[in-house]
Amino acid sequence: MKLYRFLTGPDQGADFCHKVSLALSKGWQLHGSPSLAFNATTGMMECGQAVTKDVEGKEYEPGMKLGEQ
Repeated sequence: MKLYRFLTGPDQGADFCHKVSLALSKGWQLHGSPSLAFNATTGMMECGQAVTKDVEGKEYEPGMKLGEQ
């Protein structure tokens, strides 16, 4: 099965980069280009990056915690 996650976070320091790096170290792969958008409510820039991962021997369930796969 192929899993999909969209990682998001504020564009502050290296926190978002560490979030993406952690996912990559757990076998997730980048999917597409990163995104950057201005959040008018918070006045901050927000980052986003899609990642995917192939997982053998499991079937998708809506309640599964994708970050733990």
